[in-house]
Amino acid sequence: MSCSRGDKLRVEIFGQSHAASVGVTVEGLPAGERVDLEALQRFLERRAPGRSALSTARREPDRPVFLSGLTNGVLDGAPLTALIENRDRRGADYERFRDVPRPGHADYTARVKYGAGCDMRGGGAFSGRMTAPLCVAGGICLQLLARRGVRIAAHILSVGGVSDEAFDPMGLDTETAEALQERELPVLSPAAGAAMRAAILAAAAEGDSLGGVVECIVTGLPAGLGGPLFDGLEGKLASMLFAIPAVKGVDFGAGFGAARLRGSENNDAFAVRDGAVVTETNRAGGVLGGISDGMPLLFRAAFKPTPSIAKPQKSVRLSTMEETELVITGRHDPCVVPRAVPVVEAAAAIVLLDVLLAEGAAPAAPRGLAALRAEIDRVDGALVPLLAERMRLSDEIGRHKKEKALPVRDEAREEELLRRVKALAGEDCGKSVEAVYRGVLSASRARQGGEEP
Repeated sequence: MSCSRGDKLRVEIFGQSHAASVGVTVEGLPAGERVDLEALQRFLERRAPGRSALSTARREPDRPVFLSGLTNGVLDGAPLTALIENRDRRGADYERFRDVPRPGHADYTARVKYGAGCDMRGGGAFSGRMTAPLCVAGGICLQLLARRGVRIAAHILSVGGVSDEAFDPMGLDTETAEALQERELPVLSPAAGAAMRAAILAAAAEGDSLGGVVECIVTGLPAGLGGPLFDGLEGKLASMLFAIPAVKGVDFGAGFGAARLRGSENNDAFAVRDGAVVTETNRAGGVLGGISDGMPLLFRAAFKPTPSIAKPQKSVRLSTMEETELVITGRHDPCVVPRAVPVVEAAAAIVLLDVLLAEGAAPAAPRGLAALRAEIDRVDGALVPLLAERMRLSDEIGRHKKEKALPVRDEAREEELLRRVKALAGEDCGKSVEAVYRGVLSASRARQGGEEP
């Protein structure tokens, strides 16, 4: 059972849906890069179950525990291994499917290949649960790619018969990409999102499910990545995308629509803009001959309807080789597409970082002054509200101290806090961060009515 892939960047996923945990090991991540763990957790939350009426009721915190490869939040060059605990397990719900396989699931084919002892609780290794560790790896890759000017965004293009606006194949602005991440249904059109929500809930009320299409765009990818035949960029991406449970189709650019066009309609004319070769349109989806052409990479992945439905279905009893009827109960997504959007982004990020590293196109991120200042602004945007909240909490502590006639300054606690802060910051920044926190503590004492430093 192969659960690993990659050339320079090797990703191995392990575990099963109702085992104690699922996890991932990634080899080849560049050492010295910092991982924003809070941003990673927000990314994982977009995929996590039990967060919406549109998803399964299974509730998992999906907080990865890093066993290796990450020291003080920085990639240290060793293989990175992360575990995600499976807490909300109901393995007994699946025992009867050993003998009566669920239509549309891998129950039957897995038994044929691996025997009656194969773990198919919740789908086992075939479950969508396996995309949780994939998103850990992909979420880290997304951060590393962004530092190199490569950004990936996806949205729901369609659910059932309801369609969203398509991405502009010529590009996507950062504001729109970030807005998609904040929506329950990541769509461009709010009206389409409302219609999709209604369609999913209606199907669920009828004991049924829906499928759909996720569209993904990649900007900032340099020209020249990939190759002909088996080295083609499209082939590498398609292989990874088809590893996502429920994906049944993938196309790039104009995709199957190109089959209805003439060559004069489908070809993208070349032009020169600001000293660079570009195309005036992007029906190729950013790839020619399996090689990136410098235009945005655009592709779509089609997801089948969730096969676990409450309607009666025909199956067979393998022990007696007789036909029977099956009704599935339990916790299942009425539509996997909303939670699949970040999975598609993660899958693309893993492949593209692997290609960049393998072809020597991903050295330490070449960030100029503007990019570095933008990154500082992003950090400040997260840090300042937290500092303000800390001051408000300090004010409340000050009121408690006054009520109990306690001294403002608690030197033992301050020294312990400074020790912890210095350790968390690491050797390279410990003293500087300690100095900053001494100022924070001084300001807190001043607000509580104590002495000025």
